[in-house]
Amino acid sequence: MIQTAHRRTAPIALLVMNTRFRSDVYCHDVRHALDTLVHWAGPDQTVDSLQGRLSLLRDVELLFTGWGAPVLDRNLLDAAPGLRAVFYGGGSIRHVVTPEFWDREITITSAYGMNARPVAAYTVGAILLSLKCFWQHVRWEQPAAGISPPVRPAGTFRSTVGLVSMSQTGRRVAQLMEPHELTVLVFDPYLTHLEAADLGVSKVSLEVLFARSDVVSLHAPLLPETANLITGNLVRAMKPGATLINTARGGLIREAELHAALSERLDLTAVLDVVVQEPPDAESPLFRLPNVIYTPHIAGSQGKECQRLGHCMVDELRRYLMGEPMQWTIDQEKLAILA
Repeated sequence: MIQTAHRRTAPIALLVMNTRFRSDVYCHDVRHALDTLVHWAGPDQTVDSLQGRLSLLRDVELLFTGWGAPVLDRNLLDAAPGLRAVFYGGGSIRHVVTPEFWDREITITSAYGMNARPVAAYTVGAILLSLKCFWQHVRWEQPAAGISPPVRPAGTFRSTVGLVSMSQTGRRVAQLMEPHELTVLVFDPYLTHLEAADLGVSKVSLEVLFARSDVVSLHAPLLPETANLITGNLVRAMKPGATLINTARGGLIREAELHAALSERLDLTAVLDVVVQEPPDAESPLFRLPNVIYTPHIAGSQGKECQRLGHCMVDELRRYLMGEPMQWTIDQEKLAILA
């Protein structure tokens, strides 16, 4: 039971998100912690239920949300004139914020740094398997027409891995690969050569990265300047037996060109956790290729990993209430370079 004194002094909050993920992110321990720090304006809502109950937002100061969050547009913001901060227990906030939101100078924090952890773990696992030619050997051991024998594996010692973007996830991937004594190349227009040296990586052009890497992993945000960044010619230039991994956004790759390149180069492999259309069209020729490995957007937080996102929001709330800088706040400038 929340004490009366707490009810009078705690900020007023509301939780709005998809019911499918609500209990995963805002699990029992997280909700218990939040109950001691805020006063809830009403029962938890979804985007649909909130449309008929916008009056709940009248006195709300803090909005907690996550996957299935409401768009922070003029309609919602006008209904919440006292809104001071948004706590997004998920990754990217691109689909949530609007110009009207930024105009109101409301603080927003996201658990994107926590969501980067499982993505990086998935990626490193896929990189290490790729350097062993794991995917090719699995295909070779299961008889299929037209599959060439695997090339000699690069192995995990002093082989070359290329990272497209040193985003939060890209940086963590680079850190996790340090014990494996790999050479790491990076393409990132925002990264200086000095910063690259400090991170133990080498900054190169996109063409050089694809030509020299045994594995290429994508970690860039999907922006107008990065859409369709990865062309068929880049893929064709990859080394024999190389692997392309995408855990970022499907729109980074020109999928029709990827299909053409992989059809010509069966020694190459694409490990795709994200695609342009999710779920993909079952009739798409890309996913019928034997050298395409598809996983349904599972690199991000799954199961108990989601609880880390909720705990991050509790930590951020405590900092906010203490008047301390929050660790994961995002502004327009930072959003421009986040994956």
